[in-house]
Amino acid sequence: MSTVDTVRGPVPLDQLGQTLIHEHLIMISAEFEKFYPEFAWSLPREEVVDKVVTALQEVRDRGITTILDCTAFFHGRDMDFVKEVNDRVDMNVIVSSGIYTFDYLPYHLSYRKGDPVEKDMLTRMFVRDITIGVGDSEVKAQSIKVATDREGITENIERILRAAACASGQTGVPITVHTHPADKLGPQIQKIFAEYGADLTKVVVGHSGDSSDLDYLRSLMDAGSMAGFDRMGLYMAGTASMDERLDTIATLCGEGYADRIGLSHDAVLYSDWGPPGVAAKRFPTWVPTHVSDVILPALRERGVTDADIDTMTVSAPAALFDGIHR
Repeated sequence: MSTVDTVRGPVPLDQLGQTLIHEHLIMISAEFEKFYPEFAWSLPREEVVDKVVTALQEVRDRGITTILDCTAFFHGRDMDFVKEVNDRVDMNVIVSSGIYTFDYLPYHLSYRKGDPVEKDMLTRMFVRDITIGVGDSEVKAQSIKVATDREGITENIERILRAAACASGQTGVPITVHTHPADKLGPQIQKIFAEYGADLTKVVVGHSGDSSDLDYLRSLMDAGSMAGFDRMGLYMAGTASMDERLDTIATLCGEGYADRIGLSHDAVLYSDWGPPGVAAKRFPTWVPTHVSDVILPALRERGVTDADIDTMTVSAPAALFDGIHR
């Protein structure tokens, strides 16, 4: 039986259970944490750990047994924090490599362009996280997280996409790509991934659920990739409402696409990116239990079968990690 490495060690794929495909335990700015901790921690660190443990346990109590943490380089990884939380909650946490930027790269990377892509420093970083571990944590990343947004596929972003595809091709790990669905760049991203060695069936086109354009969503899934309905609870202006997302999922399940749909929240259990409590006030439904408490019952009311729900939450996420090279 194939396994996937988690924070607490390897787990057989058939034991992952219900899985959320895109979450974040912590996003914290490393230099602020080191040099200005009073701006990084809104409470003493141990109290933040307690709060995140409580929030994650609430997710576990709903029957969710695995989360994919999509926090990458530049996104605020803190492996010590993740390990400490996971020690206290009986859940499988899979962590990510990758880099989170919409264009900017630091000099350390911008002056070290690799050619061919296999020798690119970015590729080497991603492969190191996957084959050796993230930093000195001894936890191997089993996913690559990258991003595009309103800036589009800039020269830097295309380089990152190529590196992610190359690293995925070498290691067999899946890629999650943050997208801005209104720009409909998914097919272009898929083309780059395929050209540089990624298996499109191991690609999650993140935040696709922000769109209710069925033709666009079908195009992504017909190419083999998973459409991430992974911002459940985060209903921003200009994106699909909860009801629109539910109707879209029900339609796609009825058409046989359940195995290419992933559910999640993109929730952040602790972040120093903004004043504490602001996001919760602005988006009160953006909580990591929203899928369990609201979305799944609402899908059943729309006629989505338990078999399709099991596919979206159990077998489809597990399939992303099948074939990782050992």
